[in-house]
Amino acid sequence: MTITKENSVVSLGYTLTEAGQSEVIDSNVGGTPLEFITGKSHIIPGLEKALVDMKIGDKKDVLVAAVEAYGEINPEAVQVVPRDQFEGIDLKEGMVLYGQGEHGQTVQVIVKAFNDAEVRIDFNHPLAGKDLMFAVEIIGVREATADEAMTGSLACDDEGGCCGGHDHSHDHSHGEGGCCGGGHCH
Repeated sequence: MTITKENSVVSLGYTLTEAGQSEVIDSNVGGTPLEFITGKSHIIPGLEKALVDMKIGDKKDVLVAAVEAYGEINPEAVQVVPRDQFEGIDLKEGMVLYGQGEHGQTVQVIVKAFNDAEVRIDFNHPLAGKDLMFAVEIIGVREATADEAMTGSLACDDEGGCCGGHDHSHDHSHGEGGCCGGGHCH
């Protein structure tokens, strides 16, 4: 079975680097495959497009331009806020903090600079503005069940676990994280 644009459940092994660099940003090789449903915005668009027509056992290197990954850097996403909003936090430049957005979603910010009065934070994704290189291997492909296609979520097994799904919500993913929320990838 080959991967289609919509409703293929894909199990994927990958190693991620920034294009032109050798340092590995993320990898699940030797671990749990990333599992997601195509056409549901579970992974970045440039990677998903490149996987269409691949089948189990296929391997390839995929270059994803920033615009098809996490977008370009948005200067308006850098804000200065009062230092007292970070009371009790031992701030360091470059540290990543998590908070709650206006719609209840988890948001991530990077501390860019701070002084006694203000903190400059960046809401841009850490990989924004970067071209990404994925070394991928297709581990599994199947058609989504009717429920999976309708909900966009992977089915759970009888023990309450998810079908090998890999929650990348800690890896700055697009989409919903968590059990049965589908796999997500950089």
